[in-house]
Amino acid sequence: MPRPRKKRHRREVNRVPRGEAGLPEYDRSTVPEGLVTRRQLRDMQLSPGDNDGPVAILRCKLCTTRPQWSCTHPTRGFLLRVDLAVPKRVPTLAQERALDQAMAARQTCGQCRRRFYICPSRRPGCADRPRRTGPAAGQGRPSGPGRQRPARSPQRGSRA
Repeated sequence: MPRPRKKRHRREVNRVPRGEAGLPEYDRSTVPEGLVTRRQLRDMQLSPGDNDGPVAILRCKLCTTRPQWSCTHPTRGFLLRVDLAVPKRVPTLAQERALDQAMAARQTCGQCRRRFYICPSRRPGCADRPRRTGPAAGQGRPSGPGRQRPARSPQRGSRA
């Protein structure tokens, strides 16, 4: 006897009319001059500075087809004012030296004291040794010209 189907509850859609959303919303091609996203600020070597929060919303690609609804998707962008942004802080020489020392400590092997460009794992053992990947990693198939191929079993219908 088949089991009865469970009723699927539809997810409630949170639709807000565009005028009641609070912040003005712009599609991707209609953003006025002076408003940019955080990523664009970062590309201009600026930080948000005195911006107390977003002043507008950059609508996602899906919501451009629904102009009457406010965009509530997580992919929407928040726009900040460029005139309130300040230049990024530049670290002092002492701060850069401290960061270099911290990275040197992370990139140095604990046993052989060699420094690598990648951070070695925290497992015991030198980072220079090859790691075993499986239970029989060291007992793999031999390679090279002296390797023996296993005997093939005859297939059905083949000529002998």
